[in-house]
Amino acid sequence: MNAFEYGEISQQQAESGKPYLQFINEGTMSLGLYALAAGSTDMQSPHTEDEIYYVVAGRGAIVVAGERRPLRPGSIVFVAKEVAHRFVDIEEDLSILVFFAPEHRPQ
Repeated sequence: MNAFEYGEISQQQAESGKPYLQFINEGTMSLGLYALAAGSTDMQSPHTEDEIYYVVAGRGAIVVAGERRPLRPGSIVFVAKEVAHRFVDIEEDLSILVFFAPEHRPQ
């Protein structure tokens, strides 16, 4: 069994110095933690995998294919593969669990 604690993953992500930390990578899916500081710019581009975002902490918004939606803890957003999307107007540090299916291979 693989089991994780959010606090430990969050600390590992912060110590990595990178906004994204993948901590599960299996054949059918992957899971990572994406952190964006208040006021920062999200530089991601569309992915080749479907994904689901679950906002653990923070406030901001996401734009998916031109449609804007506010985000707060508990928000869940599905983004289909190859669809343009970006986090915007980050008011409070965002901490987001990112589920990819199939697995995501960071570049």
